[in-house]
Amino acid sequence: MSGFNMKVTPEIEKLTGLCVDNSRIDVSLYGKYDVKRGLRDLNGKGVLAGLTQISNVQAVRVDENGKEVPCAGNLYYRGYNIKDLTGGLIQDKRFGFEEITYLLLFGQLPNRQQLDDFKSLLANQRTLPRNFVRDVIMKAPSRDIMNSLSRSVLTLYCYDRNPDDISLDNVLRQCLNLISVFPLLSVYGYQAYSHYQQGKSLYIHNPRKSLSTAENILRLLRPDKKYTPLEAEILDIALILHMEHGGGNNSTFTTHVVSSSGTDTYSAIAAALSSLKGPKHGGANIKVVSMFQDMKKEVHDWQDEDEVRAYLKKLLHKEAFDRRGLIYGMGHAIYSVSDPRAEVFKGYVEMLAKEKGRMKDYQLYSMVERLAPQVIAEERRIYKGVSANVDFYSGFVYSMLDLPLELYTPMFAVARIAGWSAHRMEELINTDKIIRPAYKNVLPQAQYVPLDER
Repeated sequence: MSGFNMKVTPEIEKLTGLCVDNSRIDVSLYGKYDVKRGLRDLNGKGVLAGLTQISNVQAVRVDENGKEVPCAGNLYYRGYNIKDLTGGLIQDKRFGFEEITYLLLFGQLPNRQQLDDFKSLLANQRTLPRNFVRDVIMKAPSRDIMNSLSRSVLTLYCYDRNPDDISLDNVLRQCLNLISVFPLLSVYGYQAYSHYQQGKSLYIHNPRKSLSTAENILRLLRPDKKYTPLEAEILDIALILHMEHGGGNNSTFTTHVVSSSGTDTYSAIAAALSSLKGPKHGGANIKVVSMFQDMKKEVHDWQDEDEVRAYLKKLLHKEAFDRRGLIYGMGHAIYSVSDPRAEVFKGYVEMLAKEKGRMKDYQLYSMVERLAPQVIAEERRIYKGVSANVDFYSGFVYSMLDLPLELYTPMFAVARIAGWSAHRMEELINTDKIIRPAYKNVLPQAQYVPLDER
């Protein structure tokens, strides 16, 4: 075997060892030169690298002595609290993904006429080039739908009459088009994989202009195109909660970095997709679901707190599941007391669990949410509080919606493309300087040695 199908050979293993030996950096040097690893300080706080008006993640408040203290988490989209936004939608009993997309892009909540016009604009854009599904998505289907999505985005560059123009009106046109077609690219990518690599029936349904983004996703995915109002409502809320999370998260920062180089929209969004694909970012909810599957096998009585607590300790001691020493879905880089997205999610999770007959699962999730912070505090030195994050419940929601695991991270992308688009526009509007942080070289200079003398 050769090329892309070649196995790892002893020669490659030897070369890997050489690479490691000559690439490892003395950890103490990071402290010596005050390098913020991961662009975060010792307390986990991110290095200030830019300014934004799109969203704000709040996890601390300033007390009367001017000291920052942890507080219940809040997330603001263009100054509006996410709890108020979702609460308004719930009260009015309407879908909100399109409305919040408008807010993120244009900085204000639309009136009824503006919202209707914007929905029509997105609905009319929700179509792919002729034969694109057959010629691009169906050929060489990928078992990783994020890779399929990236390939589709990069290929759409070829169908654009003006792909490299980064004037604001053209970039906005491109972003609106991508926001509209991401559900199609994701679900069709999964259907191709399901058919050609898993041998299942192939379903390619057309979207309906009269339906919301959430409704169309369920319509495209399911063989019978059917879904309940609660299912569509919860998926809509899930998309809203994942749309945006400040400029510093990995994929959004990637969007800023790549956009600052002056590259085209398709390349910038493909780069963001590559970032989101990573299990430390967009793939975290899959780990949560897999962890609970293992837990349900190992814990005989799901209502026995002592047995569940013992399993959680095994996780931390690297004695269970993937032996990484982590309780997935617990803790966040910024939030400590609470993740507001998880709080919004939780009420919906219980409603859906009742509809789906999954209350036993829900009760187990609730128990772990309560016990895990206690166990982590007992077993680990932690510099801030630990609470359930949005990934803790989102994977459970997706499983109750019968979304396949392969679509969990793409659903994140379907939502986050709105935030990426807003940040790309913000980068192009406000800066004209390529982002270029510094790396300090810590290797001394070497004297060249002729080949025959080495």
